[in-house]
Amino acid sequence: MSVTQFTEQELKALEEKTTIPRFLFLPVGLVAIWCLAVYWPTDAISWQIFLTLFISYCLFCWTSCFHECSHHTLSGSKNASIWLGRILGTAMFVPYTVYRESHIRHHAYLNKPSDWELWPYSDPNTSLRFRRVFIWFDLILGVFMAPFIYGRIFWHKDSPLTDPKLRRTIRYEYAGIVVTWGLIIGLCIHFDAIWGLLRVWVLPHYLAGIYQNTRKFTEHLGMSSYDPMLGTRTVVGNNIITKLCTYFNFDIFVHGPHHRHPKIAHNLLLQKMDDYKEQNPDVKYPVFTTYWAAIIDMAPSFFKQPGVGMNAGAPAPAKEKKQIDNFVGDVSKEVLAETDLSSRKD
Repeated sequence: MSVTQFTEQELKALEEKTTIPRFLFLPVGLVAIWCLAVYWPTDAISWQIFLTLFISYCLFCWTSCFHECSHHTLSGSKNASIWLGRILGTAMFVPYTVYRESHIRHHAYLNKPSDWELWPYSDPNTSLRFRRVFIWFDLILGVFMAPFIYGRIFWHKDSPLTDPKLRRTIRYEYAGIVVTWGLIIGLCIHFDAIWGLLRVWVLPHYLAGIYQNTRKFTEHLGMSSYDPMLGTRTVVGNNIITKLCTYFNFDIFVHGPHHRHPKIAHNLLLQKMDDYKEQNPDVKYPVFTTYWAAIIDMAPSFFKQPGVGMNAGAPAPAKEKKQIDNFVGDVSKEVLAETDLSSRKD
């Protein structure tokens, strides 16, 4: 498995940032799961519905933590990112290394045919009819579609993952998922607790999959540019709800700067966005002050033409400056061809 290499300045920023308060969703979510499991303090249907929705959002935050782990930017410790990522990946049925390798290429080849993470929306060989049908499965069955889409980078005959050690690591992670969930399901069957598993884990996890894929669509669908600052939607909240959601999701909503600088500490993304806007006042970045506004902007693409890059009207991309198998400091300067840059390079 590749290990992200940080400059001294990048590593210092990771070590100095305060991450612990953002982890509230983890213990609070576990407490909520316990309350739902034992019907505490009441079995009233309204309370059960509230807990289910609350847990589902906590699990959605877990996916953002999983994402942060894949970048090795959760803290100054790479091992902490790797092992927490493997635990979360096992819970979500997505091997950590599969997700990381797919996500590395998602940053390097945003909206291009080689962007495995945005398949089929990035693949010009998929028909519009197929994408119009597939997107509903992707939205409604996100909990099942995510393992399928991410797994393609390992199982596909044209997989770029050819290193035997890397593929062995992924096989071990798949085996870990099968064994772990086999034991959990077996124990639930033995103790007649399958209904409890469905109620306290499967249903909230299912809902979290819908939230997660809605986020994916909102940040990417309909974006044609290969430039990370213009090929993604960025949300910089102007109200307390959006700001809180951004905070507990490790600032992933500030998506343009994150895509251009995948090794930057998440708490610096807002400042990075402000810097780009100040340096390039003539560039109209796709920045929204609420997530709802970004969803509205995305909606026509969802229904009419679900696609990115070439499937959203862009010409074929130029050849990159170099092939990528790890995160870089600045995608625009280190990877993207000059002809694919749409914004200034400050």
